[in-house]
Amino acid sequence: MTDIGAFGALYLDEAFRSLRGSKRLAEGAMSQLTDEQFFAIPSEESNSVAIIVKHVTGNMRSRFTDFLTSDGEKPDRNRDQEFIIHDAESRADLMRLWEQNWQLVLDTVKSLTSDDLRQTVTIRAEPHSVLQAINRQVAHYAYHVGQIAFLAKLWKGADWQTLSVPRGQSEQFNASMMRKRQKG
Repeated sequence: MTDIGAFGALYLDEAFRSLRGSKRLAEGAMSQLTDEQFFAIPSEESNSVAIIVKHVTGNMRSRFTDFLTSDGEKPDRNRDQEFIIHDAESRADLMRLWEQNWQLVLDTVKSLTSDDLRQTVTIRAEPHSVLQAINRQVAHYAYHVGQIAFLAKLWKGADWQTLSVPRGQSEQFNASMMRKRQKG
């Protein structure tokens, strides 16, 4: 494998790992919410976790269906509707879309090769290298996962279960990691 090919394989592995990590973080936050909290909107100009899930899954379906061969903004996507929750939409429905479209994203990224990174894809008729298109989506999903985590932490208050190093425990965590590294 050439240096470029090796770099491409490393990049795709890291993109996959980052996406999978974002999914896991969001799910850890959402699992702490009641249905009421999942659908709650903190202010008129804000989104609920449910709306964010609906938007992200709509984006995923559009961007990653036929990723290499069709524009990433599919003609049947209605982005504005992603920001409206209808009475008939349940948390279970939204989470099925979440799982289905994350699987699409992860399967697509996993199927790509280093050579695919040299291809050009379009998003809203704008050309992107495959690498640019993936970076765009990794950043977009991380942005929304941060919103989900923030809202979950807001709604849970003192009952929030941290998803990372607990506040005030950085030194203990770092020491533990150093001990593990020295043993391994």
